[in-house]
Amino acid sequence: MKKAINIVVALIIVAGLFSCNNGGTSNKNQGALSSSAAEKVYVAPGELDEFYAFVSGGFSGQLAVYGLPSGRLFKVIPVFSVDAEKAWGFNEETKPMLNTSHGFIPWDDSHHPDISQTNGELDGRWVFINGNNTPRIAKIDLTTFETTEIIEIPNSAGNHSSSYVTDNTEYVIAGTRFSIPIPQRDISIKEYKGNFKGTLSFIKVDPEDGKMNIKFQLLMPGFDYDKAHPGRGKSHGWFFFTTYNTEEANTLLEVNASQNDKDFIAAINWKKIEEYVNNGGGKMMPTNYAHNVYDDATHSATSTMIKEVLMVDPAEVPGAVYFLPTPKSPHGCDVDPSGEYIVASGKLSANVTVHSFTKMLDAIENKKFAGEAYGIPILNFEDVLAGVVEQPGLGPLHTEFDGKGNAYTTFFISSEVVKWKLGTWEVIDRKNTYYSVGHLMIPGGNSQKPYGKYLLAMNKITKDRYLPTGPEVTQSAQLYDITGEKMELLLDFPTVGEPHYAAGIPAEIIMKNSKKLYKLEENKHKYATITDGDARVERDGKEVHIYMTMIRSHFNPDNIEGVKVGDKVYFHVTNLEQDYDVPHGVAMIGAQTSELLIMPGQTETFVWYPKQVGVWPFYCTDFCSALHQEMQGYIRVSPASSNIELSWGLGED
Repeated sequence: MKKAINIVVALIIVAGLFSCNNGGTSNKNQGALSSSAAEKVYVAPGELDEFYAFVSGGFSGQLAVYGLPSGRLFKVIPVFSVDAEKAWGFNEETKPMLNTSHGFIPWDDSHHPDISQTNGELDGRWVFINGNNTPRIAKIDLTTFETTEIIEIPNSAGNHSSSYVTDNTEYVIAGTRFSIPIPQRDISIKEYKGNFKGTLSFIKVDPEDGKMNIKFQLLMPGFDYDKAHPGRGKSHGWFFFTTYNTEEANTLLEVNASQNDKDFIAAINWKKIEEYVNNGGGKMMPTNYAHNVYDDATHSATSTMIKEVLMVDPAEVPGAVYFLPTPKSPHGCDVDPSGEYIVASGKLSANVTVHSFTKMLDAIENKKFAGEAYGIPILNFEDVLAGVVEQPGLGPLHTEFDGKGNAYTTFFISSEVVKWKLGTWEVIDRKNTYYSVGHLMIPGGNSQKPYGKYLLAMNKITKDRYLPTGPEVTQSAQLYDITGEKMELLLDFPTVGEPHYAAGIPAEIIMKNSKKLYKLEENKHKYATITDGDARVERDGKEVHIYMTMIRSHFNPDNIEGVKVGDKVYFHVTNLEQDYDVPHGVAMIGAQTSELLIMPGQTETFVWYPKQVGVWPFYCTDFCSALHQEMQGYIRVSPASSNIELSWGLGED
């Protein structure tokens, strides 16, 4: 009975949300009640969402975790940007994760998450995501939902066509958006053509622990490389990248990069290149990039600077790279679950062009070439064409698949999602998104096994759909039911940052591997304090090291004297709780970092510089028990000339 009442209440609430159309006027006859949309997205208290959605944070530099179908935000995973809530990039343990060849970079532009796969199916072990601005790839461990590795990509700029994983997570790829001089040198920008180059980086992933290393980079012509997709099934072993600016213009690209009738999809036979490299091919090139790894045992990160990378010239590997002509200024490059169809989205085309992998192989075998670019063969457009979706909308961007023979494409200009049939190319349905829509995601839609129940559209402009919030309105996502012939809009909800892409997976795949117990005996942190008896304070010249424990609901020690102005004070704090979802926080007045939010069984460190004489408090920032307010302590700071010795305790005489 209670559940029925809750559903009715939710229906009424969501009906109100959907009673506004794009112009913001009331339309009471078109609400969620009439289509029971609210019931389809309602997740009652105590019940769980069916899917996780990992949604990129765009200019926030982070990765957000939502539940589907509810659209509820569960967590923001810090990746490329500092995060005061979790002390990411503030505590001493995670600062090395944000190290690069340019120094400490506390921000990036995160675009495209992808989930690890086994045999072309999502396995839920790791999520990979790209940093677009300072080229990086990060790996998130889905047993803990923590970023555990970030590798910088050398010889790259604008790491946009990434990150995407192959059928067995053999590789994560990272393609440059901007071509640059390689190696970098002082050269006039006017000398762009022929002198600037692009790189496609193939990052090998260890099948056991997911550790990444750059196996090789492929040196490509100086085009812009926009989006990419690995071959699936029959096309496994290939990678496909859209390219634009085949004109190699260096200014006013909105005009000068739209002169050619067609641009290219670059088809890369990575299996052939891998064989070449394994047999000693390629040349080591001097470079400099950071490889940052977080150790789960020590709860600490290390940053290693790597000084060379293996570079492969495609001219040295005949048959490894081909160009497929495709409508100009393409953006999305998507491969259907069978691996046969390669969908290109030419932003300036009125149609959606689909290429055939089988026809591509035939054209290669029979040398049906229209010419070459920098020694790379160009195939004839007609020889690789599978079909065309005629005038489905304006401004096609991205396509995903439901595993039932259907494709779904977003159209930025006409603000809609269009469903069409693979093979016949007929349009089946279209739905207005009310926004300028960018990416879309079907859980598993870029794998061999899509879960064709929901479609998530990610939008850029939401004017008139939400309450105004100053000069910028929230970005958003929309959820569609795609189980029937016609799509049904169920929900729209605000998002963190500007969502570019998302990766979805059934919750049950991840939940069974979620870590629940964090054993203290497994804590190998250099400064771990495993028992209250080990809590202490030590001085080393002007450095003071506080070895502190925390447990519901006190710190040990909680009274410290003998600290002096001018000291450098290290708080090494260990959370003695071991059950998941019992973190503790600690914050010190005047600290120039952030709080620490310390997970069960872990140790973290922050630095405090006492600058004023007095008695200064610290306290727990994360509500932990009924006596949370009582979880506090004091540090006495004396003049630099003071002779007061260090002392500490639990407030006892």
